[in-house]
Amino acid sequence: MAISNFADLLSEARKQPEPQRLLLVCTRAELPDYPSEEQRRRFEQGEGGALTPVTCVDRTPEELSDMATFVEQSRETGQDWDLVFAAAMADPGDDGIIEQQLRRMVESLQMGSIESFLAFNRRGEVVSFQ
Repeated sequence: MAISNFADLLSEARKQPEPQRLLLVCTRAELPDYPSEEQRRRFEQGEGGALTPVTCVDRTPEELSDMATFVEQSRETGQDWDLVFAAAMADPGDDGIIEQQLRRMVESLQMGSIESFLAFNRRGEVVSFQ
């Protein structure tokens, strides 16, 4: 099944034979350091920019009913975000392993390696990058 929204991700994670953990990294779009006029113009139109991780969390699929719930929960962090990147893994039963995977995910996003993750906007729609 192709995942086209956050509800699809939750549904697929719940169907897996092993319990799953969803790794979620919220990012904010920002102008890069020393932007060109073109970069500034595109950013002001809601395009482009650099994605900066601002917070990360892991949840079981059962802890999230939908994107609106996640958005509401994320308000408690005080961090505003534009996109959330998601990955799933079989629950290792060890918070240390989960934290390590979240750190790797943040590092990958900071280096611009986004192809291994699904990205969603605040409405729960998949975002594709070109």
